[in-house]
Amino acid sequence: MIYTCTLNPSIDYKIEANELHIGMLNRPEKTAFYPGGKGINVSLVLKNLDIQNIALGFVGGFTGDFLKDCLKKKGVLFDFIEHNEPTRINVKIKTNLEETEINGNGAYISKEAEDEFLLKMNSLTKHDYLIISGSIPSSVSNNIYEEIAKICMKKEVPFIVDISDSSLLDLLKYRPFLIKPNQYELGELLGIEINSKEEVIKAGKELVESGAENVIVSMGGNGAIFINHEMRAYAKVPKGDVRSSVGAGDSTVAGFLASYLNNRDVMEAFRYGVASGTATAFSMDLCKKDEVENIFPQVEIEILQ
Repeated sequence: MIYTCTLNPSIDYKIEANELHIGMLNRPEKTAFYPGGKGINVSLVLKNLDIQNIALGFVGGFTGDFLKDCLKKKGVLFDFIEHNEPTRINVKIKTNLEETEINGNGAYISKEAEDEFLLKMNSLTKHDYLIISGSIPSSVSNNIYEEIAKICMKKEVPFIVDISDSSLLDLLKYRPFLIKPNQYELGELLGIEINSKEEVIKAGKELVESGAENVIVSMGGNGAIFINHEMRAYAKVPKGDVRSSVGAGDSTVAGFLASYLNNRDVMEAFRYGVASGTATAFSMDLCKKDEVENIFPQVEIEILQ
């Protein structure tokens, strides 16, 4: 079974407006509520791509009920640990010129709930896959991802990591199956400035040498780079109308894993992952399978030396 781990899920309130005027009354063109959180996005895209999975994490309150109802309607299975405080709300504002995000604080998670979550991790087997992504609530131990990674390594569970803080470096020694920083996150992670494909490849190779089996570095409209011990490749993405970047990276992770499970070919999985991320960027919602497969032939792969 495929499991996604979202310790800090949310309800995303998406707003489309022509302009945003700070300090004044603004009226949107469109609004919508979606279940949010990076792992939740991965679960939804996997389901859209016909891959059954189970969402794990913490939820609570009326917003937690809304999140569970949304997942039920979309056919996504879940096994959440419940808490008393409401699940957070994130606001995503898209204007003609830019995107603005205002993310709520996570709910308080007790030590008992945290321990219960780690028990769930101990039930995974080498036949499962786990996707670890997103932020950690402030009340949860800072090293919980490392604890999860230790469990995965001990039980031979392949795991994917998509987090943006420096703790990613601490997880590399546990040999994650895939990590997916974007170009900016990769530079922040290594304390360097990255402005070219060559610099992305050099930095990505450092992560592979430190333990990551496969690395995808997304570069927005400039495509993506794939690095592992055997090969390096560049994916050129088709031009299109970028409607929202929210969830594009999560869609890349989901698309990669969905394809890999079907054909065990990392290069084909890379291409399908990039197509999935692009399809989401071209939509105001997460990508659907037909959208991904329409874009897939347009993604050009160049094998690099």
